Amino acid sequence: MKNVRVLGRTPYWVLTGGLAILFLYPMIWTAVSSVSPQPGSAQVDGFGLGNYETLLHYQAGLGHYLANSLVITLVAVVTTLVAATFGGYAFARFRFPGKDALFLLVLSILMVPYATLLVPLVIWLKDIGLNNSLVGVGLVLAVFQLPFAMFMMRISFESVPREMEEAALVDGCGSFGALRRVLLPAVKPGLITIGLFAFLAAWNDFMVPLYLVGGENQPLPLALVNMRQQVMGVIDYGATQAGVVVLTIPCILLFLVLQRHYVNGFMSGALKG
Repeated sequence: MKNVRVLGRTPYWVLTGGLAILFLYPMIWTAVSSVSPQPGSAQVDGFGLGNYETLLHYQAGLGHYLANSLVITLVAVVTTLVAATFGGYAFARFRFPGKDALFLLVLSILMVPYATLLVPLVIWLKDIGLNNSLVGVGLVLAVFQLPFAMFMMRISFESVPREMEEAALVDGCGSFGALRRVLLPAVKPGLITIGLFAFLAAWNDFMVPLYLVGGENQPLPLALVNMRQQVMGVIDYGATQAGVVVLTIPCILLFLVLQRHYVNGFMSGALKG
């Protein structure tokens, strides 16, 4: 009987193992290549951290570009969480004229390629004094995350029984008090999910910073593209791979820490009703 169970699970292990190799191999190859000897890079002989030294001392320095990426990411994540929480709560709990039409309008933004909106946004940010601003980049990235985040938070709030909120209201809480004390803890997986999505989008985005910032306000992805092009058109693949590793590490660590909440967030509302 035990052997039959093992044989029955074999296709599952083969499939999942193959997928794991497929997704992990490029990351492992990049990490190994970043410390391997490569012609045209700072690491020519033997294995070492020459490429990381090149990255560390490029122009304003690795720390400066990481700090820029961190500021952009924090603005995008905080803005997305706050706006999506209040918006999702309003769509889930309140009735007002045109609610469904407005919600569909918000979701329709997902069908618009965001590259088509960047030129008008450049003009708008210049008008409000946020041209070449890290805060401006973070706000733009938050705007592009809001439709999905609003959808996630609406179904998260709708999965919470109304009786919990009504009990808080009977105990003397207002709408905001019930949201803070009862609903937010209940929808924590949804909050973590949209926060993780906003982090990944803002941390790795290249196109929005390319349009909106330059010089020392570049985040790390944009700095890597500018760094990889060397004299006579030679590309420094070693330094580029080192930069990819530095960009990837926070994403992997954050996902590993939050993966349980991430899965629960996607399941919010799946069994509703």
